[in-house]
Amino acid sequence: MNSTKYSAAEKQPLPSLDTWLREAKREAGAAGCGMYLFHNGVVRETAKAAVREGKENTAPVRGMRFSYDAEKVEAAKAAALAMPGIGYVRLWLNSGELSVGDDIMLVLVGGDIRPHVIDALQALVGEIKQHCVTETEIY
Repeated sequence: MNSTKYSAAEKQPLPSLDTWLREAKREAGAAGCGMYLFHNGVVRETAKAAVREGKENTAPVRGMRFSYDAEKVEAAKAAALAMPGIGYVRLWLNSGELSVGDDIMLVLVGGDIRPHVIDALQALVGEIKQHCVTETEIY
């Protein structure tokens, strides 16, 4: 995530969740992490308007154009790491034109206790979705 605005013509390769977890457990602060949670966002066929706003008779989604602002994502990550009890955060975001079933993002959060980790994951994914990415559904 070096550029400010990332939008590629090709999908990004999906990292291994198993590898991420093994690496997280080898980090210096791992002894303080009693829980890790993953978020795996995926392109769905149901339109956002149908899911979030209850609008019926929306056309099925065929895909999505997805891009993100790397600086905003890094700021969101830093804010999550500053939350109480959080010792580890790792992110991966896809880009380009995605199809139904493609992975949009992966987020791994590790921390001391369940409530802290759940709160941090929810806050981080919410911040990314609301302020860091551009999603355009394709019908």
